[in-house]
Amino acid sequence: MSEPIIRVENLSKSYVLKHQQQERYVALRDVISNKAKNIFSKSSLLPTPTSELFYALKGINFEVNKSDRVGIIGRNGAGKSTLLKILSRITEPTTGTITIDGRVASLLEVGTGFHPELTGRENIFLNGAILGMSKAEIKSKFDEIVAFAEVEKFLDTPVKRYSSGMYVRLAFAVAAHLEPEILIVDEVLAVGDAQFQKKCLGKMEDVSKNDGRTLLFVSHNMAAIQNLCDKVIFLEKGQIQFIGPADDAIKIYLQKSLAIQGVSLVDRKDRSGNGAIRFESVQLKDENQNVLQALHCGSKGIISIQYSIAKNALLKNFNVALGVDDNMGQRVTHFSNEVTNQVFDSVVAQCVEIHIDKVPFKEGRYTFTLFSTVNGEIADYILEAGSFEVESGDFFNTGKLPPEGQGSFYVNHKFLIKD
Repeated sequence: MSEPIIRVENLSKSYVLKHQQQERYVALRDVISNKAKNIFSKSSLLPTPTSELFYALKGINFEVNKSDRVGIIGRNGAGKSTLLKILSRITEPTTGTITIDGRVASLLEVGTGFHPELTGRENIFLNGAILGMSKAEIKSKFDEIVAFAEVEKFLDTPVKRYSSGMYVRLAFAVAAHLEPEILIVDEVLAVGDAQFQKKCLGKMEDVSKNDGRTLLFVSHNMAAIQNLCDKVIFLEKGQIQFIGPADDAIKIYLQKSLAIQGVSLVDRKDRSGNGAIRFESVQLKDENQNVLQALHCGSKGIISIQYSIAKNALLKNFNVALGVDDNMGQRVTHFSNEVTNQVFDSVVAQCVEIHIDKVPFKEGRYTFTLFSTVNGEIADYILEAGSFEVESGDFFNTGKLPPEGQGSFYVNHKFLIKD
């Protein structure tokens, strides 16, 4: 059995979180006095009563062998990105040791490893040099990188002027083609379009299976994890819950996700946003406003979203989106008043409804994510906020259903024979 290419032992990462307290009026002499006390106090380096120690990762142990394809899954805040940043030597661990035998290329977030003032061409050579490659080696891969990234026209433009999609295309092309022994990729690929995501997944499979490189891949897309990875690490609250075959890990993750979705939206802590609104509940209804237990394929349906509004908040340029995923985490569709060009301003109502003329989903369970912005800022965002069922129905009103395995939704269509 070969030596592990990555070995992680008793790895932890902690942060001191400070909590703001409402204080009485403090005079300048009090500030000076307190500063002086802190300088000579040994306890000044320890968490104060208004702070707490938060562990992003705690007691992590695992090994990765050469050419392994390892998926890392877990909910937002589970510690996935922190782990990858430590493995990429971007962040130092608090305790524990990491042994890495090989050259590492990372794609963690838009802009990682790129200098915004340099051109695309210059950043390719910069990244190659960081990876320890010679100029000749980089030149031999240069045309391949540019062709994959599809940024020929903008090669001599500073990357600060690139769109996020262009940034990611070039960053992934560099990371995948400059022959690292270990490729680390975070959810950043979600920034790209569907065609490019497919292209990237194909490239990752190629470099891991055919070139024997090691891959660490974080994603919420369980289908991508299942197809690409042979081993999966499931993280929850900074600790490993399971390490093993992809199918087993995904099954455990989905079971835990269903349990979390059962928690009231009011009580969900794994959310982000400035709090201008807070999602509170979601109901399914028919066209007559009757509450349903499930949507009915081929019938009209309403998704009713209730929320609270923060005191004194003015819902200017109010946008709400609901993303629907299948049971493997693949995005099926996306509802948004922004893409339907419906502008909501000065909103005081605390409910918004999505009206569906003809429910296109096949029978099964679907998970939804809720997202809202107010005046361009994220107000509330809950990943995997809940789930709903869809019952089968005669979508085409013909008494006939397509065979199983032919997709997850229906589209109205007809055939014409033309002379």
